[in-house]
Amino acid sequence: MLILLPPSETKRDGGDGDPLDLAALEFTALTSPRRSVIRAVRALARNREAAVSALKLGPKQHAEVDRNRAVTTSATMPAIDRYTGVLFDALDAGSLTPAERAFAHRHVAIHSAMLGPVAALDFIPAYRLSFDSRLPDLPLKKHWAPPVAAALDAYEGLVLDLRSQGYVGLGPAPRRDDTLSVHVVTRDEDGRTRALNHFNKQAKGQFVRAIIQSGVEHANARELREWAIGSGFDVGVEAGALELTVPHVVGAPGKLMVALR
Repeated sequence: MLILLPPSETKRDGGDGDPLDLAALEFTALTSPRRSVIRAVRALARNREAAVSALKLGPKQHAEVDRNRAVTTSATMPAIDRYTGVLFDALDAGSLTPAERAFAHRHVAIHSAMLGPVAALDFIPAYRLSFDSRLPDLPLKKHWAPPVAAALDAYEGLVLDLRSQGYVGLGPAPRRDDTLSVHVVTRDEDGRTRALNHFNKQAKGQFVRAIIQSGVEHANARELREWAIGSGFDVGVEAGALELTVPHVVGAPGKLMVALR
């Protein structure tokens, strides 16, 4: 079972790991394209004005260029701890037990625009690069899509794809019966469903946390659906997609909590 997560723009500083070691990352077939992107990111960072434009940085975000300049020498931390934001706050990796974190490392990958998919406990630096960033002479979609798609296709077993479309474009998951994209909807008081926008990330983070804490490696979509329903989730599986329905939403804007179970 492989759970694919999108990254987030926001990342924690620092870390207690040694500088980035590409050879130590999972998905070793991606070492060469990873090296090419890092080289391009560092080269761009030498021109602050060009980097600010290419990375679409605001006036208060120029320190992101310094992060990229030091990407091969700065401290690292596990990927699942590096990323912040709604999805990762809901996943709350810091509160997982050592056994749960080990399970996450075996089954969760985060799709970085700079490094491709990385395993949960792969040590990575802070950086700034998005799926739509413009690196000179290195279009990310064209560069990443073939090797990432090949790496994912080589994976045998259930693939649960929670990535946004932008990151799917950097390497689609294999098209087969045991690949499921995840969509989050909410049910109105009249019973109609509608897609969630911002808070779909929170629901996804909570769902993945529950899978990790269960410690169960699901072999196929049927087993995953049976576990989810038995665990109190409202899910359906159809046409290569898992639909996760949030029964209701409570709380004020900005403090909204999704009640999954």
